[in-house]
Amino acid sequence: MSPEWRFIKEDTKRSIGLTFEVDGEFWMSFPDFRKCFDRVEMCHLSPDCPIALQESRFAWRQCAFEGEWVLGSTAGGCRNYPDTFWHNPQYVIRLDDPDADDEAKLCTLIVSLIQKNRRSKRNKGITCLTIGFAIYRVEPSDLQRKPLPREFFTSHLSAAKSTFINLREVTCRFRLPPGSYVIIPSTFEPNEEGEFMIRVFSECAANMQENDSAIGVGTPTDVDTGVTDAQRATMERLFIEVAGEDGEVDWMELKLVLDRCFREDIVKASRGISRTYQSTRTTPLEKQQSVAGTASAAISQTSLERSLCGMWSTLQNLFRDIAGGDNSPPAAANGERRELMRSENVTQVHADPSNPGFSKDACRSMVAMLDEDGSGKLGLAEFQKLLADIARWKGVFKQYDSDQSGRISPFELRAALQSAGYTLNNHIINMLMHRYGSKEGEIWFDDFITCAVKIRTMFDIFRARDLSNRNEARFTLEEWITKTIYS
Repeated sequence: MSPEWRFIKEDTKRSIGLTFEVDGEFWMSFPDFRKCFDRVEMCHLSPDCPIALQESRFAWRQCAFEGEWVLGSTAGGCRNYPDTFWHNPQYVIRLDDPDADDEAKLCTLIVSLIQKNRRSKRNKGITCLTIGFAIYRVEPSDLQRKPLPREFFTSHLSAAKSTFINLREVTCRFRLPPGSYVIIPSTFEPNEEGEFMIRVFSECAANMQENDSAIGVGTPTDVDTGVTDAQRATMERLFIEVAGEDGEVDWMELKLVLDRCFREDIVKASRGISRTYQSTRTTPLEKQQSVAGTASAAISQTSLERSLCGMWSTLQNLFRDIAGGDNSPPAAANGERRELMRSENVTQVHADPSNPGFSKDACRSMVAMLDEDGSGKLGLAEFQKLLADIARWKGVFKQYDSDQSGRISPFELRAALQSAGYTLNNHIINMLMHRYGSKEGEIWFDDFITCAVKIRTMFDIFRARDLSNRNEARFTLEEWITKTIYS
């Protein structure tokens, strides 16, 4: 007990409920407090909890979202990096009514940004990121595009902002006019990965939601493939020679064709670089600046025709290799040659790690994408359709591979997939980057094709059960396991 309490009368002590029990509470003078402590952390209940609601004269409204900054996807950095800033998660909040007792008719808004799971990793040398957020006023017309594009942030000033600091939590209080606002939480530097929670408190009712795309399938640019009857005949002969007596190709036979057709694309991405994905080219930000604004880029007909014609030429050469030059080999000799090439192809995959071709799993997924009867093989029509799909995806890839390196730079996967006809949100793009992206956030050609195959397969599985077109599908456990494990 501090000595000052001795001057308080006993009646006064009883009236204020003062007791000196051993309950952990203690009193000390302010000079002693300053001498013994240099930091105070206060723990309190959230304003929307039942106890706080009972004791408070009015109720605070709270909205909370959890998110993630992912390399090459949503880790766009602060406003100093306009080419990537707009890739950060975006949250729209609508403030309808001003505070009841505010003469200026403004709305109180408290924004709290917390970075998650950093303190538990301090023993691994991981420290808190430098984080903060910016708030922009938006009009209903601005929200027609989800998410807000780069052009919006380069042509609008922020209505409010926090400081950027390397603390676990950054909290600021603002007074803003009624209206709609978008909140952009970010790290200070681009491509810094981490998880976060953003909480927003307001005195009056507020509606908050993530400003992101709705998942869906669109129609990719429809172009004339330019395939002639002679090229179709070459493809059919090639299929017959590769397929053999059963008239179908399995994943190994498909790999033989694909690795020959797309040899240059895969070699280009892998030349001199092991699959540890070390970077040897233009930095992600420099390249991002050179291709900014390509989110709505269309697939040019010329690019696709070049891809398809190049593929048909390779198919013709491969057919001549299998046929032995006369285009009509004896069946026995052809079978021996096909088995030899198949053996050499598989051996090459293991002998040359810098040029492995398409992975085994990628080829299996391609077969599964069009294999309706679950036989593990493709017929001629399915084979032709698959090669046409891959050629179109290659055309999309080349649109975003501006330096012809065989890789697309960070933050471009979403736009590339949208050009291919697939609209995905941040959560799914983050998962795809975790699975298919390199350590630098780049997407290699074969990984992009594998990614497109996976997305196409998942959409096809779902739409086959969404007969009412209500974005709802029902599966039994056995059906779900069967569909997903084979794909």
